[in-house]
Formats: sequence, C-alpha cells, structure tokens
Amino acid sequence: MTERKAHQKRETSETFVEVELALDGSGKATVDTGVPFLDHMLDLFVRHGLFDGTITAKGDTQIDDHHTTEDVGIVLGQVVQQALGDKKGIKRYGSAFIPMDDALAQVVVDVSNRPHLEFRAEFPKEKVGTFDVELVHEFLWKFALESRMNVHVIVHYGHNTHHMIEAIFKGLARALDEATQIDPRVTGVPSTKGSLS
Repeated sequence: MTERKAHQKRETSETFVEVELALDGSGKATVDTGVPFLDHMLDLFVRHGLFDGTITAKGDTQIDDHHTTEDVGIVLGQVVQQALGDKKGIKRYGSAFIPMDDALAQVVVDVSNRPHLEFRAEFPKEKVGTFDVELVHEFLWKFALESRMNVHVIVHYGHNTHHMIEAIFKGLARALDEATQIDPRVTGVPSTKGSLS
C-alpha cells in the first residue's frame, strides 16, 4: 500500500503553520502551536487516531489564539485531504462515542468531498485557562471545510468544559481513523457516483 501521508505549510502575516501527518501510524505526536490547550487537544487527536503527526505553529497569540487555532484547522484539514489521495478502498464513514468522566461526546464523519459541520454543544464556561471555547467550533469548521468532509459533533452532556472538549477531539480522532481505514472488500471508492474527489 502506498504511504498515506502529507505535508503542508501556510504562512500569512498572522501565522506560520506546518503540519505533517501519516494516516497509518502508531500515535506518535509532536505538537507545538504556542496555544497550550490546543497543543493538548492535538496531541490527543494524533495519539487516539493512531496517526503519526508533527504540528507546529507560530502566531499572533499576543492578540489572542483565534488566528493560530483557525489556521491550524485549515492546514490539518488540507493535510488529511491530501494524504487520503484518491480515497480508493476506504470505509468512508466513521463514528465514535467518547466518555470523558462527566462528559459524553459523539462524533460522526463522512469523507464525502462535501464539507459540512454540524456542531451541537453547550459549554458551561467560555474559557479553559486562557483558551476561548468558541474556538473549538472555529477549528472544527475550518478542518471540515479543508478536509472536505461532513463532521457531526454532539456533546450529549457534561459539566466540565475541559472534559467536553477533550471528548470531542478524541471522538474526531477515532471517527476519522475508522473512516480512513482500508476495507479490502471495497472496490474503488465507496460511492455510487464513482468518485469522492
């Protein structure tokens, strides 16, 4: 099987982001974005998805974490899209329920080439440490857009905002891992249209 990995950079006046990701890995993560909470979530994403990834960023965090978080979502989405190649033989769909102490999150993905984010979560707090919780939606929307997939996120319940977000990122990792796995029964791409590109 051809190695399914990709590397991308993005440089603007606000950020510099570099991401390398292998879909068929063992969970080796190197993450340094300058946004500590985002680092923690991305480390979980790589490890629980059993990807191998290096994600680095430098951004205008002296203003806030928005541009860095958004641009990491963009580049990570682009890398996933590129690493998938022609998508032949993939399962296409993936889902995960992830409990994290008091919280339960559900994430479902469709590697469909039709970007969409459905996001249903109500967080008790607006910040985790210095991280603005609204940036979770921003990250996921840009990831869905650039990876060109449906991403549906439902946090069924939870009391601790950190736990709720952590369950989302772990769920995204597990759902994406399932959707991108090769199924030997699949001939070509799993679509009646004959294309997922």
